[in-house]
Amino acid sequence: MKSMDVEKISKIMDDFERQFEDMDVRSGYMENAMSNSTASATPAEEVDSLIQMVADQNGLEVGGMLDDVGAVGTGVPQKAPAQQEGGGKVAVAEGDDLEARLAALRK
Repeated sequence: MKSMDVEKISKIMDDFERQFEDMDVRSGYMENAMSNSTASATPAEEVDSLIQMVADQNGLEVGGMLDDVGAVGTGVPQKAPAQQEGGGKVAVAEGDDLEARLAALRK
């Protein structure tokens, strides 16, 4: 117990957490890229025929139901900045740090 340096352990844990967050960002970016490429490579006609085949096998009527759904959005909603009681914006240093690291990973 005497040989354990609390500051050293804390630094190692901070480094681990930073690397873990970087890996989380990288894996999210890769999952999104793979999802987008897979979705655009799949012919819509084949998907529609597969849905109809499953519906026919199970006695379902999906023709009108899918038309009523509408278009699926592709944008990502943006969060509104936090507000203080006086109406000023709250500075989020951690979020800025994450944005800077994300930009560095994309280079």
